[in-house]
Amino acid sequence: MISDMMGPTPPKSASFIVTIYGDVVEPRGGVLWMGNLIEVCGHFGISESLVRTAVSRLVSAGQLVGEREGRRSYYRLTKEARSEYMEAARVLFGPASQTSGFKFLFNLPEDKEKQAQSLGYVSIGQGGWIGPDRGTTEGLVSDAVGFMASPEQNSPELHRFLAERWDLKSYVDQYEAFIDRYQPLGKRIDGALQLEGATALHLRLAMVHAFRAILLKDPRLPAEFLPEDWVGERAYQLFVKLYRFLSEAADLYIGRVFEDGNGNLPSVTDAVRKRLANL
Repeated sequence: MISDMMGPTPPKSASFIVTIYGDVVEPRGGVLWMGNLIEVCGHFGISESLVRTAVSRLVSAGQLVGEREGRRSYYRLTKEARSEYMEAARVLFGPASQTSGFKFLFNLPEDKEKQAQSLGYVSIGQGGWIGPDRGTTEGLVSDAVGFMASPEQNSPELHRFLAERWDLKSYVDQYEAFIDRYQPLGKRIDGALQLEGATALHLRLAMVHAFRAILLKDPRLPAEFLPEDWVGERAYQLFVKLYRFLSEAADLYIGRVFEDGNGNLPSVTDAVRKRLANL
């Protein structure tokens, strides 16, 4: 079942470890025993040597810090990484951002372009950038000239302009592929499917890994400027349905098996409850 959810090839080790920390570890304190990481990744075809190499790279990148107690190694999210992971969790599990217009940025420094792209901005040439106005630009405006903009009319020409700038067709294809892969599981849970804790966790990790790869790159344009019956919304509703269903058994399993330096991780924390409540 898990191989059906993940596809024919194992996920990239570093990216999948980021998913594990984001879904399981960050809302439970940010620390995990290396043995747990190796065991979980093994279920997805990622070898111990690949896990250790990926962790080493994440340490070098300032994402993780190693801690040792006796013969055991634990890895903690750095303060900066926790901030990044919390922002990603806000997109995945928080209330939908209310966007009603766009923002133009001009004279954006080159070293800020990657950050702008991560916030859904695209270049329109001549040093100009356009992106959805979510009420914040994460400090970009202090480094550029910013203008708020609202289209005068919701016309077919506007939709073509937006679709070309953000290549919405590629997101349609990715969301449809997600639905095709996970809809069978959605139908099975309607039939009172029961899963063991380990299976529930592995399925949840597979799903989160697939969905975050799409959603975190999706510019999440204002709803009124998206195509009718936007497939991203249907994909999100499937994600919510499956995440809620899988979480009870998965979280109990986490509390029984996963460890930090103080013992077992808690099954549920306030952060975990908040995620589920926001879905």
